[in-house]
Amino acid sequence: MRLRTRFTVLLGGLLLTMLWLLPAGPAGAAGPQPTPASATLEVNQASEAQLDGLIGIGPVISGRILAARRAKTFDDWGDFLGRVKGIGPATAARLSEQGLRVQGQAWPGPAAPPRR
Repeated sequence: MRLRTRFTVLLGGLLLTMLWLLPAGPAGAAGPQPTPASATLEVNQASEAQLDGLIGIGPVISGRILAARRAKTFDDWGDFLGRVKGIGPATAARLSEQGLRVQGQAWPGPAAPPRR
């Protein structure tokens, strides 16, 4: 193998290693970011971007949440589940584990089952 070819292969491997070690995106990059366990997010005050940042909520569900909230704020988790299509008990438990609250209250039901 010629010296130039060896150098090119070595440089390519080094670049791939560096890319693999870099964080997934730049600081402040858009996209879902896990909410720290100590942080809470009140569903009656959350912005669309904050809702989209929760794992399990995308643009469609956040739009449904905001539309239902414009009609009337959510009274409790039962009200939230009853008015937002696509959110069931398991999803509510996962969202609550990420810090989502309704009127300051965490999901009162059982913990979310593990995802398959």
